[in-house]
Amino acid sequence: MKELRTEIEINTSPERVWKILTDFEKYEQWNPFIHKIIGQAKEGARIEIHIETPGGKNRKYEPTLTKVDEGRELRWLGKSSLPGFLNGEHIFAIEQLEPQRIRFVQREVFDGLLTSLFGKSLDTDVRQGLEEMNRALKERAERTAV
Repeated sequence: MKELRTEIEINTSPERVWKILTDFEKYEQWNPFIHKIIGQAKEGARIEIHIETPGGKNRKYEPTLTKVDEGRELRWLGKSSLPGFLNGEHIFAIEQLEPQRIRFVQREVFDGLLTSLFGKSLDTDVRQGLEEMNRALKERAERTAV
């Protein structure tokens, strides 16, 4: 198992960050890492995710949303077509610190036989993508805060 974790503090409300995270249609306007999500933010729904890593790799995933806890947490789980080879769970968590200040945490938890093979790529390329997304989310949330 391998886990990546990034976090950033944002000067806005949990509701504002949640609204941005679940407005999948607008990801291409602000998100440098996850360019597009097709689907709805409903637990049990299958969504289609298009990413471009900072290293220029384009990927498409079709995970299932496993948790939609409004204003707090959004999770999805993607599994490889070959069972046990590579699974990835992505977690967005919003922790309220003050009325207009939150901590946004992104976690990516990988398991399966291929996890060690992609270890270096995960540590550099994917982590950098998560951090770029965090900064873009902060900028969008603080710029458009009510």
